[in-house]
Amino acid sequence: METSKENILVAGANGTTGKKIVTYLKESQYFNPVAMVRKAEQQKQFEIQDVDTVLGDLEEDLADVVKGIDKVIFAAGSGGHTGPEKTTAVDQEGAKSLIDASKKAGIKKFVMLSSINTDDPSSSDKLQHYLEAKKNADEHLMNSGLNYTIVRPGSLTNDSGTREIKASKKVDYGEITRDDVAYTLVHVLNDDVAQNAVFEMIEGDTRIEDAIKPF
Repeated sequence: METSKENILVAGANGTTGKKIVTYLKESQYFNPVAMVRKAEQQKQFEIQDVDTVLGDLEEDLADVVKGIDKVIFAAGSGGHTGPEKTTAVDQEGAKSLIDASKKAGIKKFVMLSSINTDDPSSSDKLQHYLEAKKNADEHLMNSGLNYTIVRPGSLTNDSGTREIKASKKVDYGEITRDDVAYTLVHVLNDDVAQNAVFEMIEGDTRIEDAIKPF
């Protein structure tokens, strides 16, 4: 791991959004990505890119994965498309476990990828269990004593990012590119950005850096 840059653990690095986060971290002059993956065969794709990796399972002990880590981005999860048991195990309990391990390790900032409408799980019959799991994880983070930023994007798309969004405590339901979400998650790692803040985001017409300044 690097010593001149802050080491950023990316939980969910093997996911579609997670891979974009790793790419943006690698391009940064301030951060060094550490991709957390569950299986050894998943490490190869990152090692080819000269990206540090660590083996870790959100359903097991996580004390070792935060060693040498400065900050954490939690981008793991089921997206609400797996069964309720897996959603609870990963999106809720896995997140809480990593938050607790981060607290013990003295992590400087914890950035959580959450979801729009997490503050109101009953707003969606289809995603209610998923939103409840995310809400419980978010509240655990807010009560942890860690410095945090919780980012709650709308429906994720695979379109090219525009670097322009709409961000607020509450926004109307809409879409946002994974690319812009990944860029935002990396941007809020900075110490002076969105400290202990929660915001929702969808596509818009304000530069990401400006849209999240108020938080």
